[in-house]
Amino acid sequence: MIKSISSPVCNNCVSLNGTNGRWRKSLPMTPSISFPKSSITKIFASAMSGNVFKWANSEDSDCLLSTHSPMLTPNFVLPVERRPNLAEVLRDKVPIIDLGKNDTNGLVEEIAKACEEYGLFLIVNHGVPLELCENMLSAVTDLFYQPPQIKALLVSDDPDKDVRICNHYRKVEEKGDQKSKRFSMWSEVFKHSWHPSDDSFADLLPSNPPNYRRVVTAYAREIGILMSQLLSLMSQGLGLKGDVLQHRLGKNPLFRVQANYYPPCSNPNLTLGLGVHTDRDALTVLLPTSNVEGLQIMKDDKWIVVDPIPNALVVNIGDQLQVLSNGRYKSVLHRVVTNEHQSRVSIAMFYGPDKDAYIGPVEDLINNPHPQLYRNYFFREFLEVYRNQEGKNRKIKEYFEI
Repeated sequence: MIKSISSPVCNNCVSLNGTNGRWRKSLPMTPSISFPKSSITKIFASAMSGNVFKWANSEDSDCLLSTHSPMLTPNFVLPVERRPNLAEVLRDKVPIIDLGKNDTNGLVEEIAKACEEYGLFLIVNHGVPLELCENMLSAVTDLFYQPPQIKALLVSDDPDKDVRICNHYRKVEEKGDQKSKRFSMWSEVFKHSWHPSDDSFADLLPSNPPNYRRVVTAYAREIGILMSQLLSLMSQGLGLKGDVLQHRLGKNPLFRVQANYYPPCSNPNLTLGLGVHTDRDALTVLLPTSNVEGLQIMKDDKWIVVDPIPNALVVNIGDQLQVLSNGRYKSVLHRVVTNEHQSRVSIAMFYGPDKDAYIGPVEDLINNPHPQLYRNYFFREFLEVYRNQEGKNRKIKEYFEI
C-alpha cells in the first residue's frame, strides 16, 4: 500500500492511507449532480450499470449505486483551526471579464485591476468552444468513474512521474507531539503534462477512457492560444510590451494539468476538497463544473465564494507572475470546499516557467517608489524550495523576498 505522495503542481501533498490503511467506502453519484447536458445521460447510465466513483485504492466489491454520501473517516477530519468555517464565508462579486470586447485598452485596464485587487477573475467569450469544454468535463468524469483496479495502475508516489493519480494531504504538528499528523483532502486528482502545439504528450496518457486523449489535445491547443492572449494583456497592464511576460517565462515552459474530482461529502464543515494554497506557477486557467460551488479565494483576510457561471473559465495568478510584476499582481490564496449533495469536477491548466528561466521582478517595474521585493532566482531553485515544504501551507515566494 502506498503511504504518501508529493504533489508537484499545487501547494499540497498526497496521502493514500485511510482508516486501517485504506479507504473502503464507495462514493455515490447523486441525482442532483450538475454536469454539462451532453454528459449527464452517459454518466448516469454508467453509474446505473455499476461503474460508480470509488477511490483509486478502494477494495470494495459492492458496486451498487448509493443514495447517500459516505461518512467522513478520522483521517479526513481536520483540526478545528484548519476547518473551513463555512458560516463566515462571504459572497462578494469576483470580476467577470468579457474577452469578446473590441476594446483592447479597456480589457488591459480591467484585467490589470483584477490581477492587482483579486488575483483571480472569470472570463466569458474566451474563444474556447462550448462543446469542447463540455466534452472535456465529460472526459474527466469518465476517467474518475473508472473501476478502482484500473485507476490503481496510475497511482504513484513519484512526484517526477509525468502521469499519475493521487490524493492530497496536509501535515499538522500538534502540541506535545513531535510527529506531525496527516489529514487527507476529500478529492482525487489526475496529473499529467500538456502542450499547446505538440500533441505527443497524449502518447503517455492512458488509453481508457478512450475519449480523454482526443479531447485533451484539442482542449490544450485552445488553452494555449488563450494563455498567450492573457499573458499579453497582463504584460500590457504593467505598462510593458505585450511579449515581455511570456519571454521572461522562457522558451520551454512547464505545462501541467490537474484534473480534480470532489465526491459528495457528508459534513463539508469538517474537511476540505483542496487545502489552502497559492499556485506555484505563473498562470492557471480552470474549467469547473457549472452551478456547483467549491472554489473560494482569500481577499482582505476573508474567504469569498467564486460563484461558477455557465460557459466561463476561471483565471488565477500564480507565484511567478507576482514575482515578475514586483508584487503588483497578486498570487491568490485559494481553497476548495466540498458539497454534501453534489459532486464537482474541474480541470486546471498550469503555465509555469522553463526550469532554467531566470525569474525576478522585471527591471522596468523597479524604481524608488517601488523597490525590488524579490531576489532573482532560477525556477529550478524555486522548485527545490517547493519540494522542501512538502505537506505544509507552502510559502515559497516569501522565501525569496528581500
